[in-house]
Amino acid sequence: MAKPESYEAFLGSLKNQVPPMNWQESFKVLWYDAKGDWKASHHIAQDMHDEIGSWLHAYLHRKEGDEYNARYWYTKAHRPFPKINLNEEQREIIRFLL
Repeated sequence: MAKPESYEAFLGSLKNQVPPMNWQESFKVLWYDAKGDWKASHHIAQDMHDEIGSWLHAYLHRKEGDEYNARYWYTKAHRPFPKINLNEEQREIIRFLL
């Protein structure tokens, strides 16, 4: 599966109506999130049964304001609850995955 060439390429893809279909699921989660479609993003993330999927799931529940659920998923992802804001975390996740 493909991924964006850079963080800037990811941001540039947001002008499109849909994410590139050949992208990894993790980037599709982040793309839909960046476009403001929490439901589509969450739908993909909840079917990702690995540490990255758990991190994305945690981030989405944190964004939703469900701290209890977010903490559960951060634990499954083996990550501490972040002290950075959501925009910084999104950028951190994207850069980590690149």
